[in-house]
Amino acid sequence: MLKTVFTNGCFDLLHVGHLKILTAARAQGDRLIVGLNSDYSVRRLKGVGRPITPYEQRKKLLLGLECVDYVIGFEEDTPLELIKSIKPDVIVKGGDYCLETVVGHDVVKKVVIVPLYKDISTNKIVERIKSWANFMEKLGDTNIG
Repeated sequence: MLKTVFTNGCFDLLHVGHLKILTAARAQGDRLIVGLNSDYSVRRLKGVGRPITPYEQRKKLLLGLECVDYVIGFEEDTPLELIKSIKPDVIVKGGDYCLETVVGHDVVKKVVIVPLYKDISTNKIVERIKSWANFMEKLGDTNIG
């Protein structure tokens, strides 16, 4: 019987931190299913201006990774109903979670927390881009973007 692993997220700007979690998740079993927040869900969770990357593009990027077997979108703020329907053996999340804060921890056999890279997150990437754009604007460079 195949061991199913689940993780989820917005994956708005795919970065090396995401890749670390996804590859670690895949190593936990035979197939990795990624729950992907819809655009509406991302906007509710992250605020105006998000997502930066539309759902279909985020999904294609994830499916292009060798470690990802399936991507399933969800509209809710949490993937609890999706987890209940998939019934994975393992849930994997990043180190910004602890066991008690992982949605679905009480309905799976195992939860794995993957340590995060320091200073790598979508929010930090967005802030660096904004900071750079503001700096360029102050220099009078109107040719950004």
